[in-house]
Amino acid sequence: MTTSRTGTNTVGLTQDAGWEIGVSRTINAPLNAVWGYLTSPQGIDQWLGGGLTLPAEKGATYTTPDGTSGELRSFRPGDRIRLTWQPADWDHASTVQVAARASGEKTVLRFHQERLADASKRERQRTHWTSVMQAIVNELTERAAD
Repeated sequence: MTTSRTGTNTVGLTQDAGWEIGVSRTINAPLNAVWGYLTSPQGIDQWLGGGLTLPAEKGATYTTPDGTSGELRSFRPGDRIRLTWQPADWDHASTVQVAARASGEKTVLRFHQERLADASKRERQRTHWTSVMQAIVNELTERAAD
């Protein structure tokens, strides 16, 4: 959060990373189930884009069917994935981090995106990641019920 010249706080604006958004949920599933789903073809379709295989080598690039492109920055199995993310209609790349952490028998899943251009992009991405998170929670809940 950044303090403006008038002394008010601007939610979502940081001095170092620009505009950012984070969406986090505690999921009633163990870490290995959540991580396994996130890195599966169906999970990747939900959070990154259809028809992709998640690259596991730092520096590997990807392009989704809708034209979003980026580069893998880090991949720590069972922990986090960090990559650049640039939709075709954006003039710069942002950074997305997907992190999962065990919390007892549950898992805390977090999507964090930084280096967004402005407040409107932040709101667009908040809507996007909230929807993605709900789809993942729904899928994992359904799998647990089977």
